[in-house]
Amino acid sequence: MLDVGKWPLFALLPPEELRLIRQACVFGSAANEAIYVTVNDEVFALGTNCSGCLGLGDTQSTIEPRRIDILCGKKIVSLSYGTGPHVVIATADGEVYAWGHNGYSQLGNGTTNHGLTPALVSTNLISKRVTEVACGSHHTIALTTEGEVYAWGYNNSGQVGSGSTANQPTPRRVSSCLQNKVVVNIACGQLCSMAVLDNGETYGWGYNCNGQLGLGNNGNQQTPCRIAALQGINIVQVACGYAHTLALTDEGFVYSWGANSYGQLGTGNKSNQAVPTLINMDKERIVEVAACHTSHTSAAKTQSGQVLMWGQCRGQAVAYPHLTHFTSTDDVFACFATPAVTWHLLSVDGDDYLTVAQSLKREFDSPEISDLKFLVDGKCIYVHKALLKIRCEHFRALLNETDEETIEIHQFSYLVYRAFLEYLYTDTINLPPEDAIGLLDLATYYRESRLKRLCQETIKRGITEENAITLLSAAVKYEARDLEEFCFKFCVNHLTAVTQTQAFADMDHDLLKNFISKASRHGAFKN
Repeated sequence: MLDVGKWPLFALLPPEELRLIRQACVFGSAANEAIYVTVNDEVFALGTNCSGCLGLGDTQSTIEPRRIDILCGKKIVSLSYGTGPHVVIATADGEVYAWGHNGYSQLGNGTTNHGLTPALVSTNLISKRVTEVACGSHHTIALTTEGEVYAWGYNNSGQVGSGSTANQPTPRRVSSCLQNKVVVNIACGQLCSMAVLDNGETYGWGYNCNGQLGLGNNGNQQTPCRIAALQGINIVQVACGYAHTLALTDEGFVYSWGANSYGQLGTGNKSNQAVPTLINMDKERIVEVAACHTSHTSAAKTQSGQVLMWGQCRGQAVAYPHLTHFTSTDDVFACFATPAVTWHLLSVDGDDYLTVAQSLKREFDSPEISDLKFLVDGKCIYVHKALLKIRCEHFRALLNETDEETIEIHQFSYLVYRAFLEYLYTDTINLPPEDAIGLLDLATYYRESRLKRLCQETIKRGITEENAITLLSAAVKYEARDLEEFCFKFCVNHLTAVTQTQAFADMDHDLLKNFISKASRHGAFKN
């Protein structure tokens, strides 16, 4: 249901389990913990379980998913985490549960004892319905349906908004200048908190030594302060990094402020900004901004679906928004953030979230609704006649002449034939170069010119001194002229090493004669 393939923590889960995931969150100091929800509304956790943050009742790490029984059926609508880590969720019923690290009372239960299992956060919230939660390093804030904000936990810089720097052991309403105002969006940096009102005003409080509150100074604030520099600008979303803030306007512009040592403000330099600065997005309308309090990475998505990233990207400082090939801001954090955690709860809802390409990819080799199977080397591959007819002339002719529900294939291996059928569903191939030779043979046989080109590209990327002659032989056999020329040049450029391989010793006599002749014409044997 949800593509979590870019997060390595999920790599060991079997495909049938991955297909059931509807929501997921990856967190922890090394992206080494994860919680996910299935389509059956069961909740599972896996990872190192630091401070009991997996909510399993113990502190044992687990490489295999274990179910969090108390959360099953709760319907999670919001999830956030700290660096302890502690984890906080809001359910569809408006309840708040928290567990994990509690050294600063960030679980809101009035103690500083770590919580090994999810516990209801009830003080001052029992009659409230919470819709969104956000965590800083060791503090938590929650937004209710009435637009009120409650905060608790670590308060050394005023991030709880209580007017003091004493830690807050239980939820307390953030009032002061937010009294009688309606908050619609919240976010937390490591030690600060941000809120957006229904009228587009933005308020910040807590740590401000990097200017992350956007107030034009570097003084900490113990109560919410309106960002005056955004007067007349209607903000609809804020996102906080470790010590920087991004704000999205209703017109699709993005402002940034705070720390900038990695270029995370997207301004083209590395100078901190204590006031909101407009980022140049080349006239692209932005519909989402993304940041996470654990990193210095920034991302945004345009109205046309393009994804931009900047800031700390795998150790590099990217000072301007950089256009990526990603389709979601989540991918930026999976591939380029340090640690590679999720910036919000990954979630899919309803039945219309998949693109056509994603739907086809999911149904490949799935027996549930297939109407045809191929039997290759004693193994079954499940497919759909209509798709095969649309995608391949060979199958259009074949399937118009037969009503068989099982077709046996003898001239190709299971690995190669499955890769071919998967290509028809996905437009991609995923094979090592040696196996791509077999697929090249198949592509030639079925006259699939694009597949033939993809195979050649795969083989080119994987050529080595050991396999160069084998690949050259295949290129000659399947009349792949471009590939043949590529392999030949590689062999000539690495002639000494190539001629010492077993493949060269076993080379076909005619091919060897042609190779030596052609290599001579290229001056390969001149002193």
